[in-house]
Amino acid sequence: MLGVVAAFVLWGSLLLVAHTYVLFPLLLSRLARSRRQNQQVYAPNAPDLPAVDILLAVYNEELVIEEKIRSTFTTTYPLNKLTFYIGSDNSQDGTNALVQRLAQEYPGLQFRPFRQRTGKPGVIEALGQEASAPILLLTDANVFFAPDTIYQLVKHFRNPAVGQVGGNIINPEHRREGISGQEKAYLERENLIKFQEGVVWGAMIGAFGGCFAVRRTCYHPAPASFLVDDFFISMAVLQDGYHAINELDAVCYEDVSDRLPEEFRRKARISTGNFQNLLAFRRLLWQPWRGVSFAFWSHKVLRWLTPLLLVLMLLANVVLVGMGAGWLYQLMLLGQVGLPLLILLDSVLRRRGTHSRLLRFITHFYSMNAALFVGLWRFLRGVRTTVWEPTQRFQQSK
Repeated sequence: MLGVVAAFVLWGSLLLVAHTYVLFPLLLSRLARSRRQNQQVYAPNAPDLPAVDILLAVYNEELVIEEKIRSTFTTTYPLNKLTFYIGSDNSQDGTNALVQRLAQEYPGLQFRPFRQRTGKPGVIEALGQEASAPILLLTDANVFFAPDTIYQLVKHFRNPAVGQVGGNIINPEHRREGISGQEKAYLERENLIKFQEGVVWGAMIGAFGGCFAVRRTCYHPAPASFLVDDFFISMAVLQDGYHAINELDAVCYEDVSDRLPEEFRRKARISTGNFQNLLAFRRLLWQPWRGVSFAFWSHKVLRWLTPLLLVLMLLANVVLVGMGAGWLYQLMLLGQVGLPLLILLDSVLRRRGTHSRLLRFITHFYSMNAALFVGLWRFLRGVRTTVWEPTQRFQQSK
């Protein structure tokens, strides 16, 4: 009986991991092949283009804030319909002085300095209360817009069913010695999956927080205790019955971290926030008549649970081999133990100046799943603060 249970756990866990990483993207690609993106859009120079309020929370972003502001206002969108709200979460570097100087150059820039650490959700909520436009655009300091990014996002809101539109974030540079190449590949794959979810079901599961627009009528700010406000806002749109889609032509460029410890810290924080959102939107998991439930399970929840599934697979395999299982289970156990050990090989080779793309992907996979596990542990212990430190990025490592 124990052997039957162990085999069921092993193969069931393997199937679930394979589903979220391989089978679901393949199925989604096939379903999206004959579908088209929303066609009810505003023309580029339409006189009825809606007003847009851009919301940005910053903390110690002096290295990128000027480029962020200038790239935002260098846009094809009518400047008289744009207001850029920036809230500084008690920044201690030169961020505040830079924003205040640029506010004199750009009349559409509104600045609000906070005198004590509030956390990103709190800053965004405060800015949202000041904003009044029918469309809100949320962004990050290290995400730089192309001239037509804002239009490409906003054009879809001519369709009253659309509640949210995500941007196509691109990492413009990467290095062999770090993990930015793996992050770049991950982002490209995620952008495509989100686009296809929107095409098939109108249910993009979570826009990238660095660039997305949301209709004010279905905008729900995240609770102050939540770490990942963008995912909360995205799921609230779907819970209200609106469509959420991804626009691949809404291109923007993100300055990323190239260092594994920095990405680990960021992913662990995001993971903690993801489990907060899973609890908040658990009802969306049990609506099989809606594509959003299938996409939520397949794209996000199973991926968040992959660390636990990997542990279950290992334990079940150990039990089966201990009970005298055949060569297949012995080979599987060897792979489950051997693959993580390749992280050490990658580390040794990296120190000697040798970089293997395959080994770096293995390092990235297991490191990010370790970050998911840490995030789950922190969630179970309880979130104590939502204040954040900006991730060290390329500008800071040059």
